Amino acid sequence: METVEIIKQQIANNPVLLYMKGTPQFPMCGFSARVVQVLKSLKTKFSYVNVLENPDIRAELPKYAQWPTFPQLYIKGELIGGCDIVMDLHDRNELLPMLQDADAIASEETEFKSA
Repeated sequence: METVEIIKQQIANNPVLLYMKGTPQFPMCGFSARVVQVLKSLKTKFSYVNVLENPDIRAELPKYAQWPTFPQLYIKGELIGGCDIVMDLHDRNELLPMLQDADAIASEETEFKSA
């Protein structure tokens, strides 16, 4: 399967998907760490792809998304943006309703899985 098809499937099959450097347990860049921190603070259920372990996705996703940097957060198939946009949405109390609409709020604590 071609990389773009894999990306499309990942985005379609995961209500909240974070393409990031590292993992939620061990983010490998400050921007990815900040987005994970916000998602955890909101008790979000999300999937992730570590682009450092997936060089094909790391190369192809910026072209597909027309977004050059990581992390990239997708909610219900839509690119929300990177760290600055996610932080801004959170600060304006607009991120939580988007996550609730995606039925992505966990009852106890944050849940995440590899996509």
